Amino acid sequence: MGRKCPYWEEFRKDAVALYRASGGKRTYAAVAADLGITGATLRTWVRKDTSRPAPGPPGGTALSRAEEPARLRAGNQRLLKAEKEWQPERETLRRAAAHFAREVK
Repeated sequence: MGRKCPYWEEFRKDAVALYRASGGKRTYAAVAADLGITGATLRTWVRKDTSRPAPGPPGGTALSRAEEPARLRAGNQRLLKAEKEWQPERETLRRAAAHFAREVK
């Protein structure tokens, strides 16, 4: 019997999405370091997620070949916008962590 994962499901899904959003430009270890987990943990989550069948489009209707790229482009734009929104927060947290690390020494 395996032990229960200490990370909640939404965190795991977001971590996988963040890794995939990097488009292969960042390693498992680099993305995982930002999240405070190990690269092996992230790699396992990504592998488990790819083993699942891809979800179908909303509403259960198949998209035409012309509609699929438009849907993907819209999704990419949404993700890029979200990334721009959380970048300042991430930078603030990085600075705070560096400050507290200096205080501890």
